[in-house]
Amino acid sequence: MKAFVFDAYGTLFDVFSVTSLCEDLFPGYGKQLSNLWRKKQLEYSWLRSLMSRYRDFWGVTEDALVYSAKSLNLDITASERAQLMDSYLHLATFPDVKPGLEELKKIGMRLAILSNGEPEMLRAATESADLTNFIDAIFSVDSVKEFKPSPRVYDQLPSGLKINKQEIGFVSANNWDVSGASSAGFATFWIQRSGFETPEELGHPPTHCVNAITDLCRFISPE
Repeated sequence: MKAFVFDAYGTLFDVFSVTSLCEDLFPGYGKQLSNLWRKKQLEYSWLRSLMSRYRDFWGVTEDALVYSAKSLNLDITASERAQLMDSYLHLATFPDVKPGLEELKKIGMRLAILSNGEPEMLRAATESADLTNFIDAIFSVDSVKEFKPSPRVYDQLPSGLKINKQEIGFVSANNWDVSGASSAGFATFWIQRSGFETPEELGHPPTHCVNAITDLCRFISPE
């Protein structure tokens, strides 16, 4: 194993850190809005892949926000929409992210991101979270115009990192994302931060299950 590649949203960045802003703007609806927004964001990515109607993740995220506000009968202004969209550029990270990445970097691992996110979204979030010094490369679905879990998304990693597929570990807290990478032939590490979650019945289980990014070091054999 020479490199770990991380999913971004839900793995490094806490997408539900937008909940407080949602609540500030729409008192009593913060949790509902943030949950539905995330749900529709993923659904739209999958639907657009099936329809062969690609739209970058910034656009998908905005469409999902508009739908969610309408669904909850919330009258969202252009200013409020801009505030909520901007929050995706400044998401909080999970507590295990910085210590975990730092440990892996110290032992010489190459670290990268592979995400549905549009490249500028990912760069902004990485800089805002002060992760730039840990991340060697950022890969986006934008290069293949298909969303995860399309195999074409994961297959860009060996050539992009210039190492063999067998030397890459893919890390995600999203169960379905792990299945996608496993199906594409990668060793996968499923982060189960919230305790036990039921594995997907897709025939491609994770190679390893861990509780945090700080658990990954134990899978690296000393040279």
